[in-house]
Amino acid sequence: MNDDVDALPADGVYVGNAGKDAALDRGWLLGHFKDAGDPRHSDAVEIKWGVHPRGDERAQWVSGEERTALLVLISGRFRVELPGRTVTLAEQGDYVVWGKGVDHSWHAEEESVVLTVRWPSVPGYQVG
Repeated sequence: MNDDVDALPADGVYVGNAGKDAALDRGWLLGHFKDAGDPRHSDAVEIKWGVHPRGDERAQWVSGEERTALLVLISGRFRVELPGRTVTLAEQGDYVVWGKGVDHSWHAEEESVVLTVRWPSVPGYQVG
């Protein structure tokens, strides 16, 4: 399919594969961290294609969150931990949205693929 893939296309169009491209940048497909000339560069939004083996979990809770996030289950079974609440995404298309100031963590109960959209795209967020 990807005969059209070009890292920095002159026409402003990027064609790729989420599974392959995600492996290049810790799952992130779009956001402030892409090169400025790349059509996938954005200060407004970040998009991640997350592929998680069974038992995979966030190394530590995110606290002091400054973004809003949407997490959509593509396949598997995925648990999102929020203050005072646990959300289990079990059917394709199940999703959860949380806003600024909502701490969170997650755990893949089964091998899972999730699509995460966060906004705005804020530099400096990364678990060491």
